[in-house]
Amino acid sequence: MYEIEEKIIEIMKDNGIDIIATLPCDKAKNLFYLIPQHFHEVALNKEEDGIGICAGAYLAGGKPAIVMQSSGLGNSMNALMSLTRTYELPLPVITSWRGVYKEKIPAQIPFNKNLPRMLKAFDIPYTIIDNNSKIKLIDNAICDAYENNRIHVTLISPKTWENEGGEEAELTGRFPKRERETIAEYKKTIHEPEMTRYDAIKTIAEYLDEEAVVSNIGIPGKELYGINDRDLNFYMLGSYSQASSIGLGMALALKTKRETVVLDGDGSLLATSVLPTIAAENPQNLTIFCLDNGTLGSTGDQLTNAYSGVDMELIAIASGIKTITKKAQTGKELRSTIEGLYDNKGPRFIHVIVKPGIAGENRAGAVANIKLRPEQIKKRFMRAMI
Repeated sequence: MYEIEEKIIEIMKDNGIDIIATLPCDKAKNLFYLIPQHFHEVALNKEEDGIGICAGAYLAGGKPAIVMQSSGLGNSMNALMSLTRTYELPLPVITSWRGVYKEKIPAQIPFNKNLPRMLKAFDIPYTIIDNNSKIKLIDNAICDAYENNRIHVTLISPKTWENEGGEEAELTGRFPKRERETIAEYKKTIHEPEMTRYDAIKTIAEYLDEEAVVSNIGIPGKELYGINDRDLNFYMLGSYSQASSIGLGMALALKTKRETVVLDGDGSLLATSVLPTIAAENPQNLTIFCLDNGTLGSTGDQLTNAYSGVDMELIAIASGIKTITKKAQTGKELRSTIEGLYDNKGPRFIHVIVKPGIAGENRAGAVANIKLRPEQIKKRFMRAMI
């Protein structure tokens, strides 16, 4: 009934794929029905988040892939180039290629028909599968990605499934009971901030031991590098909004073997859709410190929606993170929170209110650039994880 889909599943199994990030496509619906039966599937809300999740999973020893509709490549190109390409990470991207064969939705055509030219322009290897006799080429694409530490995109035309017999997958029995109770009781005050971001990172760094740490792009990464450079720090040099996605991928690959800590920001978290995914995956070894200065601190302190309107802790709760969420608005509160951090299993979301601007010991902007190349950051981190 699902001969072609089962062949794809077997190819991924034979290549040792263990984590698959997905965002479905109607043209390949039966493949998406089968994936969670055979792999750890991470269901995405936004394709770009899957790039970070796969990066984190690989850095922590996993062997990920992403399966999505080809239009998702348009949403993912910055992360693919500034994260996957920059750090030379392997990533097989298996897509249902829309807009090229008997396409009935006009909006699918303008982007997708030009995909091969776009991939060629970005020097991304790709394989086109336009009939079921070419399914085995997926094996070559996955091998190429992992042997050469690069992205390889597979474009599977709907024509591939066209002559497949049988009926569509039955929906009966796929859905667990949805009934649940939601009780919302929340009343907290955000005070005028006392800590600087530098001081908050310095306090967190004092308590780091064997944790894997992901630091957000820009000045926070530079501050962590200057305060406490360590092999287990993964410094982001690009891929805005992907810090917590990378942390989730690491936590899932590590399971409960090592704690994963993310130093993220309010601007970055407002730009992603990963918090509901984190809640759904429920990684017990993941902690997110949201360093909330209410601004985009690395681009000139332009105000974010968190400055006067959005409560980041409440967003985490509304996303489904209920195991532990806390606010830390003073140095004493932050220390108390960290000292009891592992009393409860994660995911943990710590909302740290800090001052905007470069202040504290870094008030003169004295923190230097990270003096490590992307390849060095990756290799020493992966060695330390072993």
